[in-house]
Formats: sequence, structure tokens, C-alpha cells
Amino acid sequence: MPNRIEHKRSKAKILAEEGTLNPAPEKVGDPKFQEDGFFDPRDIVQVKYEMLRRVFVDKMSVTEASDEYGVSRPTFYQARADFDDAGLGGLVPRKRGPRGPHKLQGEVLAFLKEQVAPGEPLRARELTDRIRTKFGLDVHPRTIERALGVKKTA
Repeated sequence: MPNRIEHKRSKAKILAEEGTLNPAPEKVGDPKFQEDGFFDPRDIVQVKYEMLRRVFVDKMSVTEASDEYGVSRPTFYQARADFDDAGLGGLVPRKRGPRGPHKLQGEVLAFLKEQVAPGEPLRARELTDRIRTKFGLDVHPRTIERALGVKKTA
């Protein structure tokens, strides 16, 4: 029996590391997820897949499925869209929103590159003032460092 508990802990740790740990497993009301077997309410990908299956195969209503699986209806519809777009992999949670320095593209990024002299230290705080003056943008110094590929020290 201790091995089984140890296995559960390691699975939860892995789910957390992969970003697939369900933040509210106690809200999953489907009896299959309450048994100690194949279905795991801590695995958000498994929960979302089974929720979608219940609606499309078992013809459960979206409202009933959302309630039974502990998610909002908008979350159901997002899971459906993600699944339609990318299959099972689409159900893996991912960080939403912009990727990378979205304020620093095109003209602003070109301006930044002109301001940096090769071999000289990057003065990101000074560059934030120049960007604010020229473009009216408030940019964090670290955003400038990331856009120009400067590794953070310390």
C-alpha cells in the first residue's frame, strides 16, 4: 500500500511540473473520477477530454457537463475549440497571451538596435527613457534586455 501512495505523489508532482495538474480536482463530480482507478481528477487533460466525450458521445448537455466536471461553460467551449484545433494536445494548458516582447517589434526594435553599440554595455534603463520620448511607450528594462538577447546577470 505505501507504494501506491508514493506513486500518487509522484504522479501529482509530474502533473504539476508539466502544467497539467487540475487546480480543483475536488470539483470533478463524475463517479468514474471518484474511484481509485484509471480516471484521475488531478489530470486536467483527462478531465477535459472526458467532459468533451460526455457531451459529444453520451449527449450530455454542456451545462450538465460543465457542472459535473467543475468548470465554467466558457472553459468548456475553450476546451472544445482547443481540441478541434489541435486534438488531445490542444487540451494541455498553455500560457495564453503574447509570447515575447510584443511592444518591441518593427520600428521600435530597429530603433533599439541602432542605440546599442557593439562591445559596450547595454544601458536598458536609459533606453526606456529614449523609447518613452520617441514612441510614447513605457517598457520595462528587462523587456529591452530580452528583446536584444541579453542574459540577465545576478
